[in-house]
Amino acid sequence: MKPDLLQHLQTALAGAYTFERELGRGAMATIHAARNQAGEPIAFKVLNPELGPTVGAERFRREIRIAGRLQHPNILGILDSGVTSVPAGAGGRQIELLWFTMPLVRGQNVWERFEKEGPCEPDEVRRIASAVLLALAYAHAQGVVHRDIKPDNILLEDSRVLVGDFGLARAVSEVQDKLTATGTVVGTPDYMSPEQVSGDREIDGRSDIFSLGCVLYELLSGAPPFGGATPQVAMMRRLAGPPAPRLRPVVPMPEHMEVAVLRALAREPAERFRSAEEFAAALNGRTSNEVPKDSHS
Repeated sequence: MKPDLLQHLQTALAGAYTFERELGRGAMATIHAARNQAGEPIAFKVLNPELGPTVGAERFRREIRIAGRLQHPNILGILDSGVTSVPAGAGGRQIELLWFTMPLVRGQNVWERFEKEGPCEPDEVRRIASAVLLALAYAHAQGVVHRDIKPDNILLEDSRVLVGDFGLARAVSEVQDKLTATGTVVGTPDYMSPEQVSGDREIDGRSDIFSLGCVLYELLSGAPPFGGATPQVAMMRRLAGPPAPRLRPVVPMPEHMEVAVLRALAREPAERFRSAEEFAAALNGRTSNEVPKDSHS
């Protein structure tokens, strides 16, 4: 987001939020550390301005409201959301900035942990995956598919594992064709499911299972299963190329764990696990009816 737009947003929200520093930015949004009116630290996420007119303020509000109803120990909840009009250039033109706030996590995301420490031990991967799958099982039961599971959206705070950004990818999913035409990809190429890449409108929880499979493969082996020199190559490899290569973990791991990760990466949704609970059970060497239904991981 351009500095002048950020300044206008800060001015418009003065008294409600105080911005402190930028935490990160991606294709869909920029995130800032901020404080609310009570002085409490929060994360303030602003949808990139070029996406606003395409997504539409009403659709954004609707999807953020849906995500805001998700209450689970492994989901980073939404605190507040809004649409703020700010000046954009000469002539009095205004644009709408779409935003929402979340608790500020005092820790790191999985990608940051991976960059600092390299591939994970299998037990650590299993711990992270189990927490993420509990969050996904809960969300899928509410009819909510994340659509952008990736290391950046899995947050680590002490012993807690939290999944963030529920609602954001869904809010832009129905305008995939328009966004692709402008060069913007909805989702992250290294982790997108084949059905997302092909523009399939019927996305269900098995898409999240594929994306998490990509994350786990990378954490265990040090490289994504369908990487490529460009995002386009990475996306096409999972449509027309060979299946995911055999997992070669940096540290020895149980065979059932490797089998589970590779099954999650099946090209056809019907060949993957039917649910997050089944995936969790397989990772832990159990049958699906033995997997715990909730946890405060």
